Amino acid sequence: MKSDISDGLRLRSLSQLSLQRPELLAPAGNWECAKAAVENGADAIYFGLDRFNARMRAENFTEADLPSLMKFLHSRGVKGYVTVNTLIFPKELAEAQQYLRTIIAAGVDAVIVQDVGICRLIRHLSPDFPIHASTQMTITSAAGVEFAKSLGCQLVVLARECSLQEINKIQQQIALQEASLPLEVFVHGALCVAYSGQCLTSEALGGRSANRGECAQACRMPYDLIADGEVVNLKERKYLLSPQDLAGLDVLPDLVKSGVTCLKIEGRLKAPEYVANVTRVYRQALDGVMTELERPNPLTPFPKREGGIKAPLSAMPNGRLTPTERGWGRGQSNQEHYNLEMAFSRGLYTGWFGGINNQELVHARFGKKRGVYLGEVTRIHNEQVTVKLEAPVKPGDGIVFDCGHPEAKEEGGRVYAVVSKGKEAMLTFGRNDLNLRRVHIGDRIWKTSDPELDKQLRQSFAGENPQFQRPIDVEVYGELGQALIAIARDRLGNVVQVESAISLVEAHTKPLDTARLQEQFGRLGNTPLVLKKLTNHLSTSLMLPVSELNRMRREIVAQLEELRSQPKRWQLRSDVSFQDLLPSSSSSSPLSPSLIVLVRNLKQLQAALKAGVETLYCEFEDPRAYREAVQMVRQQQQKNKAENSSLPTIWVAPPRITKPGENWILQQVRACEADGYLIRNYDQLQFFAQDRCIGDFSLNVANPLTADYFQQRFGLERLTASYDLNITQLQDLLTSSPPQWFEVTIHQHIPMFHMEHCVFCAFLSTGTDHTNCGRPCEKQEVKLKDRVGSEHVIKADVGCRNTVFNGTAQTGAEYVQRLLELGLGHFRIEFVNETPEQVSKTIHCYSQLLQGKITGYQLWRELKLQNQLGVTRGPLGL
Repeated sequence: MKSDISDGLRLRSLSQLSLQRPELLAPAGNWECAKAAVENGADAIYFGLDRFNARMRAENFTEADLPSLMKFLHSRGVKGYVTVNTLIFPKELAEAQQYLRTIIAAGVDAVIVQDVGICRLIRHLSPDFPIHASTQMTITSAAGVEFAKSLGCQLVVLARECSLQEINKIQQQIALQEASLPLEVFVHGALCVAYSGQCLTSEALGGRSANRGECAQACRMPYDLIADGEVVNLKERKYLLSPQDLAGLDVLPDLVKSGVTCLKIEGRLKAPEYVANVTRVYRQALDGVMTELERPNPLTPFPKREGGIKAPLSAMPNGRLTPTERGWGRGQSNQEHYNLEMAFSRGLYTGWFGGINNQELVHARFGKKRGVYLGEVTRIHNEQVTVKLEAPVKPGDGIVFDCGHPEAKEEGGRVYAVVSKGKEAMLTFGRNDLNLRRVHIGDRIWKTSDPELDKQLRQSFAGENPQFQRPIDVEVYGELGQALIAIARDRLGNVVQVESAISLVEAHTKPLDTARLQEQFGRLGNTPLVLKKLTNHLSTSLMLPVSELNRMRREIVAQLEELRSQPKRWQLRSDVSFQDLLPSSSSSSPLSPSLIVLVRNLKQLQAALKAGVETLYCEFEDPRAYREAVQMVRQQQQKNKAENSSLPTIWVAPPRITKPGENWILQQVRACEADGYLIRNYDQLQFFAQDRCIGDFSLNVANPLTADYFQQRFGLERLTASYDLNITQLQDLLTSSPPQWFEVTIHQHIPMFHMEHCVFCAFLSTGTDHTNCGRPCEKQEVKLKDRVGSEHVIKADVGCRNTVFNGTAQTGAEYVQRLLELGLGHFRIEFVNETPEQVSKTIHCYSQLLQGKITGYQLWRELKLQNQLGVTRGPLGL
């Protein structure tokens, strides 16, 4: 792990943020998972209900479950957060409002939200109910935190792509701007390759939107890499977009020092054993880190090793990490790494916490669960497989043989017997369990199942009695002849006071000293509490019968449980509605249709200018080229002035993501002095606040409450409607808001993945990032070929972030007439790598369509049959 955190940052973290113990937040897809999380030390759980959550494939809870679930959680001192982390469409606002009322009334501790309009609605319904800004909001900077705060959010879940160094910078900047909010980060689990909230792959390929909880996991599929028309031989590396799973175990001390408030475990689709396993590992590790950091000299740096968990634990010599390789003790044992790999592992890595390392994030050898690496097959003889062991194996374990083709059916089964010979072991399997003719010398073996571990994990949350106890502190007061008073406090701030029914008397033997009080009040077995600290304020030798002390202890437990179980009483206004927030209907006259063209190089721009396009957008890989683009348009303006014809305008696009320290890119974009700017994120809303601006699709405008917020608060001239809307939902948006606010993209290669992962660097160089990759993105045309033979274009931006564009252009041409009738006046078409001739042809077809000279169906047939652009009916029609 690169130690880029300066001593100054360490001191700031420790003094200003006073080493807060982060909350450990675990996932729960059902009741068993909730129990597994609670009994293994989670401070809070997050879960979805049956609507509006980003894991619609999970079992999920129902609204009817809420009261009993929240009572269970609160009685155990655990918080419960509901995920409402999808985009909400216009016709769903009434249902969403009722849903939110139910959640607030049930005493849920917070909701996790993606949609800007839903944040507004919650704050309208309740002035004090906590909102957590989801990672689906794509917040990567202090400006993003400030934006969330302006919406009324109380906490921000940062994008997973933020490094420790960037997290520290964000903390510094929000403190300086007095915009501080608690920050939450993902610490373990699956990593999306695309920025959350910015992935349109499932939408583009199958009409299943990740922004609606229906991700189809296209990133876990195999792809061929094509460079300049030739397939690159990457040998067994096929899973080019499938990151290893995140494991932040090795950087827990740095995360604590950064001042993050909450550490989140991913996995609402996972089994309760996974939840139990991962929660327990992080609970114990976090407690160990806090104990170490709270020692008298906590500034002593933690020894580190570079990178993350670079290889599976069991791939190390003798299946062990040396202390140097594993990092300082930090509580991580071989057993912990083993447990995490058995829980679920596509390989474990510290993700982006250590910064960009494109050689390690994606190993590309498989995209599915593996487990613990056991070793390679060295011999196959007499129905036995000999393996050179790198990790322990025992009868009953499940294994799979990896011959380098994970996409094919793999051989595997349960081990029947193990005969050890030195470092080798002979494995026997049940009769007919394996086809050994499909197993080869050199195949890798992975342990995918450990029934013994699963049994231990299930026992951790089985039965009715609490297994994980949370600390309480007790103070004892009293005087001779008066009642004994015991005051108990838990870590959540609940306080109860219990008095004895019998007065204290003078002790002749066995006085109530601290040890005796500790013994009696500490008998908390089969309760959710454990006595952490007892303070004895009795000044003289006094006594009370043991039976009375026991009664008081039971009363403390009962009162604390009763107090904890009370539902949170949030304010909830009954006299308000989402309709109060709807924009006023507009009576402005319909606009004559305008064609907007987005180009991605100067040749395309030249073709668009020749075609007479009046509104031009440019999105170039290098913003320095915008100067030349603006000059070309200015020359055309001079020419048009002389001819007394209308003048074209040029708008340029900054990159989709802005991170701390990247404002120089925005300055470079503004230096071209374009007519206006396409706004993609929260930083750009701030930076270009004095300029003419249009909101792009990445702002995820899907309902009138979101549209109104961007339009009124930021004065954007137009908003691009979300690409998640189909024609019916788009119609609803245009009838619930003034249609002149919007533009709709009706022809494009949909930008499927937008990601920090650089395919160019990872697979066309040996470098780790832009400093040493040799910039293959500037020399080669690269595509990804999927399983059905489609070739998808990859482009890198100035921040080295990659976008994968759908190889097939999509059109919504058949819906243009309907949109015109609704008052929409602005229609956008986009190009990626089309030739100038293709650009000219496509612009001509769409110009004719908008003038009513051809129908949408005729355009679709014309472009598909004559131009071989591969145009398909796009997501509007789904």
